[in-house]
Amino acid sequence: MAATLIERYIAAVTKSLDPTTQEDVRAELEASISAAVEARADQGEKRTDAERAVLTELGDPAVLAAGFADRPLHLIGPKYFLTWWRLLKLLLWIVPVSVAAAVALGLTISNAPVGEIIGQTIAVTLSVAVHLCFWTTLVFFILERTGADTGVKWSVDSLPEPHESGAGRSDLIASLVFLGLAAAALLWDRFVGFVVFSTGDLDVTKGLGGQTAAMPFLNPELWPWWLGGALVLIALEAALAIAVYAGRGWHSGLAVFNTVLAIVFASGAIYLLVTGQLMNPDFLAFVVDAGGEGFAAGDAEAAGEGGIFRILAVLTGAVIIGVAAWDIIDGWRKARRAQRG
Repeated sequence: MAATLIERYIAAVTKSLDPTTQEDVRAELEASISAAVEARADQGEKRTDAERAVLTELGDPAVLAAGFADRPLHLIGPKYFLTWWRLLKLLLWIVPVSVAAAVALGLTISNAPVGEIIGQTIAVTLSVAVHLCFWTTLVFFILERTGADTGVKWSVDSLPEPHESGAGRSDLIASLVFLGLAAAALLWDRFVGFVVFSTGDLDVTKGLGGQTAAMPFLNPELWPWWLGGALVLIALEAALAIAVYAGRGWHSGLAVFNTVLAIVFASGAIYLLVTGQLMNPDFLAFVVDAGGEGFAAGDAEAAGEGGIFRILAVLTGAVIIGVAAWDIIDGWRKARRAQRG
């Protein structure tokens, strides 16, 4: 004899329950379903339609069984969700970006083709992001099921201070002082020189022998046009800092202007670095002469990667691009925060 809808429903609910509770749940369901069906039948509804309607209202038997067994049907519940989400966002901001930069830098130093650098960087970064999401979620899943305490508790002391929407005078002064020092450093390097060396013999026990002199660190041939352009960019950065202060904060227009300045600076510096025009050739020759055989041996060992100077050039380029990228991101972050404020 075929089982009725009610019998099939109760069997579906109780089959995944602990055997010690199955009979109690079965009796409870039979009583509640029968009462609901009888109530509908007393109102004139056909019994078969009443049974179907009552079972439909009860919903998926697996969900009902989870309620009887006190078994959660979510991966991460509200107790752990915010901690999981905050930690995952922080890790996704730091780990994949760091890995991508490290992989791209290593492949660039090893003189890999551009296509391989891009492909390997994307593949490794995606793999790291997937693993990061999976393992972080798995840890919180285990915490959820075992009922362990993460140790993270909210209190009124953790309330953040409200962000000021405007730019303070201290920010303006710090920016102008930093930009002034940068301009002074460029002029000092050009007309005086940062690299101090001895015109006599070099005695490692007594220091620099003979008279001392100085040479520029940057290529003197960059003056006046390239270094003049750098001074103009510094002046525009100062004007940007004043505009931020006068406007009591950032907005989209200032963020765009800051992005343009950062791209222009990074593009010019990278171009000079790649074409070998950034550093003073006399300084590079002085470094090789001062290093003697040890430096030459090190340079020979690194010949497969293009030599020590090429490695240093790649690292310098990475720093230039990193600083420019951070400046752009920081400007847009501040503009977005000001808009929300």
